[in-house]
Amino acid sequence: MSGHSKWATIKHKKGKTDARRGKLFSKLSRAITVAAREGGTDPNMNIALANAVEKARNESMPKDNIERAIQRGGGGADGVAYESIVYEGYGPAGVAIIVEVLTDNKNRSAAEVRNIFSKHSGQLAQPGAVAWVFERRGSIVVDGAKYDEDDVMAAAIDAGAEDVVQDGDSFQVLTEPADFAAVRDALVAAGIEFEQADLTMIPKNTVKLEENDARKTMKIVDALEDSDDVQEVYANFDIPEDVLEALVG
Repeated sequence: MSGHSKWATIKHKKGKTDARRGKLFSKLSRAITVAAREGGTDPNMNIALANAVEKARNESMPKDNIERAIQRGGGGADGVAYESIVYEGYGPAGVAIIVEVLTDNKNRSAAEVRNIFSKHSGQLAQPGAVAWVFERRGSIVVDGAKYDEDDVMAAAIDAGAEDVVQDGDSFQVLTEPADFAAVRDALVAAGIEFEQADLTMIPKNTVKLEENDARKTMKIVDALEDSDDVQEVYANFDIPEDVLEALVG
């Protein structure tokens, strides 16, 4: 896994404060509402909605919250028109960063994202400047201490997964976006639980960071993730797991 994937897994295991979880639920709700509005309220017919709902469930978002978000999308009850925007830039040590935003005010979002990059030794770039570094993939992370590699491999590959990569005490199952739901469901059917399951951006190459640059990079990514309009942040840094643990802790 890339350093960013490992970092996300560590933070997921440690959990979040109530304040951060409340902000996370707000973002998840917004993503569900937009997906339902754009593609319909039936997750079986709307893969974007199905993925948004699955992500919300993985974060323990209450069922009532999920259903209300779907209803808002179906009926347009809140009257808010959200726009999807992608920003690209560089962090400390030349780390490539992609920021996905859902906003009702693109000028506000642009100013906030630009300010975060500037404040944390980063730089916004032109569209396409760093997008080539990443590929859209399904990513499912399984605890390697609980499950045998052969069992994970058999269930995943038979269902259409591209690869199963071991990293430390975890397995990362990689899929094409179109195969993500089938592979995820096959793991569930095989009795294999997962720690994360997302459509994500996987870097083709990574930038290995020492502790000082790692600390700076985590600050800029944390600041971006804390922004109300930011849905996802992807970066191609690679940090040793012991350094990640120490910094997150």
